[in-house]
Amino acid sequence: MLEKPNVQDDVILSHLNIEYNLHANELRFLPLGADMGTAVYQVVTDNGTAYFLKLRKGFDEISITIPLFLKSQGVKEIISPIETKSKQGWANFGEYKMILYPFIKGRNGFEAELSNVHKRVLGATLKAVHSVPIPPELKRQMSRETFSPKFHESMKSFQKKIKEQTHNDPVAAKLVKFIQSKQDVINHLIERAETLAAELQSKPLEFVLCHTDIHGGNMLIGENGEFFVVDWDAPLLAPKERDLMFVGGGIDNIWRTKRDEALFYEGYGETKINVVALAYYRFERIIVDLVEFCNQLLLSDEGGADREQAYRWFTSNFEAGSTIEIAEKTDHH
Repeated sequence: MLEKPNVQDDVILSHLNIEYNLHANELRFLPLGADMGTAVYQVVTDNGTAYFLKLRKGFDEISITIPLFLKSQGVKEIISPIETKSKQGWANFGEYKMILYPFIKGRNGFEAELSNVHKRVLGATLKAVHSVPIPPELKRQMSRETFSPKFHESMKSFQKKIKEQTHNDPVAAKLVKFIQSKQDVINHLIERAETLAAELQSKPLEFVLCHTDIHGGNMLIGENGEFFVVDWDAPLLAPKERDLMFVGGGIDNIWRTKRDEALFYEGYGETKINVVALAYYRFERIIVDLVEFCNQLLLSDEGGADREQAYRWFTSNFEAGSTIEIAEKTDHH
């Protein structure tokens, strides 16, 4: 979230002491990310050691279990959470879960340009993630791709409601007007996603461990050039194209040329791409994002600075050369 939540700093610092035996004297809110349910902070202890703190609503234990498992399997481009005094990867904190990490000074893939080496390392990292054997007990805890129409129905519901409701909030009113101007495009997105999902469900598919949100904001480049994949909040057993759709998908500005994509696959290695799955996931991701921004802007007038940014993110999908145009080109292939 971009705006600090209504939680007192001294209460957070006190809880860090209780749960982690951490004596901190500085807490700085970091306005990062599009997730309205997650706030992040830099914490500095009395001796000057820095930590990265995440306060998260809607917490799922698997978001901690998976990075710990991958670290144990030798995937070094993972930042594991620090355990509490009771040897847990998180602590309860009112409506939030408190998760503490080492603080690695650096910039994400939206703020810093990935080098050729970083693009290869990302490819090799995702290949390792997709190749790791998942123990049966861990696999039972994980969600599995179902090609659900949940977000399609949500978007259709919003399209129907905006014909019947009025909004006093200027950002919400602006979004309603924009959606009305793009009804045909949105309907086409949903129709193609549903058609491709039906095709995929009729075929045998290999399911692997996927990160599911591998855009530039979830890549961290340290000051010394180290590279990490962060935010394992929604791991999923799915076809590998669930992750590969981000490479050249238009969600970030990393993959500007075919050479950029080629560098990724030099690290990932030779693989056969299921283009139907790639197109489906590109359409589906657009719909999911549109629904999330509608939830944020049409179901609430809260969010402050997050609201205008959410509107810009919503509309950017429809710009020339952006996600919708790329998904259409993938579909045509």
